[in-house]
Amino acid sequence: MAEDPVPQHTSSLGAGPWNGAAHPDRDRLLELVVELAVVHGKVTLSSGREADWYIDLRRLTLHHEGAPLVGRVMRQLTRDLAYEAVGGLTLGADPVATAMLHAAADGEGFLDAFVVRKQGKAHGLQRRIEGPDVAGRPVLAVEDTSTTGDSVLQAVEALHEAGAEVVAVAVIVDRGARAAVEAAGLEYRAAFELSDLGLG
Repeated sequence: MAEDPVPQHTSSLGAGPWNGAAHPDRDRLLELVVELAVVHGKVTLSSGREADWYIDLRRLTLHHEGAPLVGRVMRQLTRDLAYEAVGGLTLGADPVATAMLHAAADGEGFLDAFVVRKQGKAHGLQRRIEGPDVAGRPVLAVEDTSTTGDSVLQAVEALHEAGAEVVAVAVIVDRGARAAVEAAGLEYRAAFELSDLGLG
């Protein structure tokens, strides 16, 4: 089976993530995160921890206005990084990656997306990473939000096993995973901290 062709040009947008200039996309996205995704009330997180609030970013990443903003803001956040594909562990990462793919197509050129399964398939091609081949390519691992870093680090492990070069990890909202991701030797970027949402 022929491998997917690897484009010879970078998908990077250029210099710097946030440079102090006004970012209307980021400002509007923050409004939507607070309006749509922050849910108050006692919940048990996937990490097993209890919290008095929950951030349901799928209410944002699958929203008609939110999704395009997510794509643009995450591209702006990582504009100084050179990567050719983006994705992470299904399900939280999937709409983030596809939003970034579309933002790239509307802007400066190409960006592939991929989906990392929680387990490899037992049939078909038995691939754990779906989409264009990532072997030998610089990739960005993403997640919508992360508390412990476990999900995105599972994705990173699968990407390394597939031969990808993970240039960084990026999330929309950091809920506390920075230390774990950086301890794994990875650069970590977040569009928003909990303090931006009035939760820190």
